[in-house]
Amino acid sequence: MNEAAVNFLLGNVQQLLLYHIRLIKGARGQVERLERDLRLFKAFLEDSAKKRRKDNCFREAVRQIGDVVYAAEDTIDAFVTLAICDKDKDKGIFDYFFKLFKKPLDLHEIASQVAPVRDSVKEIYDKYKDEFARVNGADRGAEETEAPLAVQKNVVGFEDEARKIIGYLTEEKQELDVISVIGMPGQGKTTLAGKIFHDEKIQYEFPTRIWVYVSQQFSKKDIYLAILKEFTRIDDNVRRQHDRDLAELVSSHLQSGKYLIVMDDVWTTQDWDKIQTALPKAFSGGKVLITSRHGDVARHANKQRPPHNLRPLTQEESWELLQYEVFGKPECPSELVNLGKLIVKQCDGLPLAIVVIGGILLNLFAESGDPAARKVAWERVSNSVSAYLNEDPQQRMEKLIGLSYDNLPYHLRACFLYLGMFPEGFKIPAWKLIRLWIAEGFIQQKDGITLEETAEIYLDELINRNLMRVDKRRPDGRVKTCNIHDMLRDFCKTEAGSERENFIQEIRMTPEGFQPRVDTVGNYRRICIHSNVVNFITMEPCGQRVRSFVCFSNEEAGLPPENTSSILAAFKLLRVLDVKPIIFEKLSSDMYKLMHLRYIVLSFKMSILPAAFAKLWNIETLVVDTSQRTLEIKADIWKMRQLRHLKTNVSATLPKVGKSDTESGKLQTLGKISHESCTEEFFDRARTLKQLCICGRLASLLNGKAISFNGLEKLGSLEKLKLLNDAWPSAASESKLCGLPRPYQFPPKLKSLTLAHTFLDWSHMSILGLLENLEVLKLKDKAFSGKIWEAKDGGFRRLEVLHIARTDLTFWMASHHHYPRLRHLVLHNCEELKEVPIGLADIPTFGHLELHHTADAVDSAIKIRKAKQRKGQEPNTSGAFELKIFPPHIQT
Repeated sequence: MNEAAVNFLLGNVQQLLLYHIRLIKGARGQVERLERDLRLFKAFLEDSAKKRRKDNCFREAVRQIGDVVYAAEDTIDAFVTLAICDKDKDKGIFDYFFKLFKKPLDLHEIASQVAPVRDSVKEIYDKYKDEFARVNGADRGAEETEAPLAVQKNVVGFEDEARKIIGYLTEEKQELDVISVIGMPGQGKTTLAGKIFHDEKIQYEFPTRIWVYVSQQFSKKDIYLAILKEFTRIDDNVRRQHDRDLAELVSSHLQSGKYLIVMDDVWTTQDWDKIQTALPKAFSGGKVLITSRHGDVARHANKQRPPHNLRPLTQEESWELLQYEVFGKPECPSELVNLGKLIVKQCDGLPLAIVVIGGILLNLFAESGDPAARKVAWERVSNSVSAYLNEDPQQRMEKLIGLSYDNLPYHLRACFLYLGMFPEGFKIPAWKLIRLWIAEGFIQQKDGITLEETAEIYLDELINRNLMRVDKRRPDGRVKTCNIHDMLRDFCKTEAGSERENFIQEIRMTPEGFQPRVDTVGNYRRICIHSNVVNFITMEPCGQRVRSFVCFSNEEAGLPPENTSSILAAFKLLRVLDVKPIIFEKLSSDMYKLMHLRYIVLSFKMSILPAAFAKLWNIETLVVDTSQRTLEIKADIWKMRQLRHLKTNVSATLPKVGKSDTESGKLQTLGKISHESCTEEFFDRARTLKQLCICGRLASLLNGKAISFNGLEKLGSLEKLKLLNDAWPSAASESKLCGLPRPYQFPPKLKSLTLAHTFLDWSHMSILGLLENLEVLKLKDKAFSGKIWEAKDGGFRRLEVLHIARTDLTFWMASHHHYPRLRHLVLHNCEELKEVPIGLADIPTFGHLELHHTADAVDSAIKIRKAKQRKGQEPNTSGAFELKIFPPHIQT
């Protein structure tokens, strides 16, 4: 996306001119002229956003801008690096970057390359100035509009289809029974399968229900592990097992009772053959529901039962769905009814088409309060849809997605196309996506709001426009994981591919080898590869223009020591490196020459993060996984001035902080860190932290000596704290906490607190109840122990989410006034708990209760649900209450 490249380079050039003018000595005039030209290019890209997908003149100008901006960016980055190396007398890095370019670096030459592109842009402006003025008048200020209306997600239609499939699933059979639903992309196969999966009758019939997304690229191991995680904890020993052994393990677990497995999006008959080898052949009450685009897959999986062809939505169902998408309920202003019905008629009953168009209409409705203006806008959408009326359904769907893309505000385009980097069906962590967007330069700084907060707003906008889907939300309602429909992902890949924007390129293994070929990698800006990644690296690709290299495979792969430096030598100007599935035996010294890295995710077998990491002064996000028990960080993170987020999978010891050092200005996330690192100097230095995880002997934090809990009160910005008690090599119970600090010793803005393995007495809950801003409390893995918890008055005034897991609690006495704002209660493996306090039903906000392996408390949970349902029938109450019980209980 060339807009992002221009914005990113413009920001870099401005930083050079403001703070690092010495690095461009002798070329200041050229850099200043480049800045002016970049402003022109930025304005042109904004103004031409809606025209260039259809006008070759505009597309060619955009292509030229991209080429010259990329060349300028590479040259300036290498030029600056050489200047710094020369200043620091680092000849090794100097030679490394000098060899990157075949001729001496010359900013004068870049200026001469920019000139003809600038002239071409000005010529287009002169030719289309009237049209630009008209479009700009309508579109200016799009980024400043209010957030779209909240959309109530509803599954519309398919009741008859669902009843039919549920009938098949509940038939008694003497052998494994496979039912298949087929239909074209976007027709609602997954939606129907999800409706069936969550149906109460199905939950009753099948105590074990497993959802597996197959996708076009999958491994047998991925499928086996997805099934096994429903029965057992997946650790490294399980992952390392051979596929044959995993298949036998799956089969043995499934033979234990009735089960339903949904295999979503099976592509070929060969794919089904790989999967079915792990399914028990003898009768065990097993059912499999397949969704597929291809009828031959269904017929191959079960020759005795013909596939169920999914019908399109009726006109009435289509109109109801559109109303839900736009207005949140089946109501529509009278002046828009006829237009709305005309629009859905042209969608041919395709739910995805209706949802995508609904995203456009939602924003048009939210942006204009004038009924006449709304009607004109809807007429424009109706005419655009009708232009695709004679296309076949799949081509029409692709063009409808293009219509939605054309209506995206300028600031969301790169963020949307970037979703093509992720594998098909991948559950995208919002935390990861937001940090990647920032590292790529898609998020622009705004006054009074952090980059992370801006990126989260962008994510919500894409979700509200129906271009992304929420997979899971955090207890506070924010997005935890999300995904994108296959057809939307395909659109992103096509639009962002080398034939158009040259924004991202996926490398895939085919029977003919890697496509595109490895020797063409140097032509691309961002590349992703999600399988056979080690084979790709051993072929020694070379991509001097590549700025992002990512791999999101589910399967880990060890990198041979002799190839350790290959991935780093291949891409010398990387900004983003996310290769967690690749396990490094060791790190090459070349790693520390990647000075432009802003985001890096690594996995290795070392117990030390070398001091040389501090040379990567541009790093914003650093995520490290190690197979060792602990990690010693020798890199001086306090000198990495851009570092915002540091995460490790094990307890990490930080370098000591000198008393004379000033506080770090940007560090927001830190964890897991060892208890030894929690010194007074550390707390003085880390006052900007928003999230902190401490893992170690927590009792040491309470003794008031050199390492003390007292310093936490200095963290005035901290909102999320995790305290994980780890007494290794001793058992955690041998280092249990005797108490908690006083409430005033906790961070003053603390909203979320997680405790694990602390073995506290329930009487200490009264201290946590006095934390004034606490909204989320997670008590995991024997955080508290003891048979009785009697809630005390006067606490937990703001608590909304309570999560309790693995405790020996038997009797819990509480009433509605103890948790007046509670919304969400989760009980995991509270196997001795006799009942959930019935008085919780009187909390007006209480709307969600989950019980997992908490069987004795099920009857009380059902009573709470019935009480909430009765209250829901009273005037001025919503009555919305959701109860989830696993395994399903006979009385639900």
